Amino acid sequence: MASVVFGQRNVRVFPLRRHILDEVFQHGPCNCSTQRRWKKPIDSARTRLEGRIRDHKLDKLMIQLKNLRLALDLHEFISQQRNGYASLQLLSRWRHEVGLNIEIGAFLKKYPHIFDIYVHPIKNNQCCKVTPKMADLIAEEDAAIWENEPAIVKRLKKLLMLSTDGTLNMHALWLIRRELGDENLAVADVEEWRVKEYAEKWLAESETKYSFPINFPTGFKIEKGFREKLGNWQRLPYTKAYENNELHPIHNVEQLEKHIVGILHELLSLTVEKMIPLERFSHFRRPFDMEVNLRELVLKHPGIFYISTKGSTQTVLLRENYSKGCLVDPNPVYNVRRKMLDLILSGCHGIDETDGPIQLVEEHNQESSNVS
Repeated sequence: MASVVFGQRNVRVFPLRRHILDEVFQHGPCNCSTQRRWKKPIDSARTRLEGRIRDHKLDKLMIQLKNLRLALDLHEFISQQRNGYASLQLLSRWRHEVGLNIEIGAFLKKYPHIFDIYVHPIKNNQCCKVTPKMADLIAEEDAAIWENEPAIVKRLKKLLMLSTDGTLNMHALWLIRRELGDENLAVADVEEWRVKEYAEKWLAESETKYSFPINFPTGFKIEKGFREKLGNWQRLPYTKAYENNELHPIHNVEQLEKHIVGILHELLSLTVEKMIPLERFSHFRRPFDMEVNLRELVLKHPGIFYISTKGSTQTVLLRENYSKGCLVDPNPVYNVRRKMLDLILSGCHGIDETDGPIQLVEEHNQESSNVS
């Protein structure tokens, strides 16, 4: 047994190590390291979000898309002006509305392929308008959306069929209007993948009937027993997205969660870029009967979904649809938006400073002569 002798000026410790005793005296017997290490770690949606394996390619894409979104918001404001241009003074008063945290002039100058900045020949102030190249791409996107109108109508039908009573709030649809931009009505997108897996990999029907495509990020650690749990979850029967809950009742929490995973998977599959900001899911909780913590549920399935916190918002992406930061199966609307993103990524490369301003001055001179 350890013996301790207390003197007037010092403490002599024989078999007991001095630093352990100091720890006890400093923090108290209930606060020493031997006690603290057994403290149960906090497990919440926030800690799981912070501790998840990051997908750097998707995070980088979110930052790039944020800049494109800001550019499109500025274009929308400029296009609403009477002559199709706006002064930098006017834009600077509006920049906080779009969430721009730098000076408007600095942002516009970063993307000369999208914005032309020039001095107005009559008013003698700095003005901005969208470049012809960007204007052509916006017109191309509008044309692609109109050509794709039957598919958009079909997506809306499928969204209504996902809801419990066949109705949706118009505000909820308005919030994801950009994200909504084939055939087999009432057949979830994941069913096509299941048929392909069953045919190509010669798997048993029980292995694919209720399974989802799983793609874990690089660096994901598979712990002992994880594969078995995942296999059991993949085979777990559940009420599919377009099935009636009354005809196929849900018996336990796991089936309920898998049912909601199926709805979220289908909702993301219906979007053009297979992504939706997380906060917009809340507008579909009641009509789709998803009364659970959606962020927590998404974090529980990192092989199916990915939450990116980049770009000033939390965005949920469908992992199976992305490879190296690009959509695996692009569509016409996505292709146009990708061209717009390329203009963002081009920065100042390939810009001749002598181009643009002369033409703009001529346009304004013609405009003033028409007025007179």
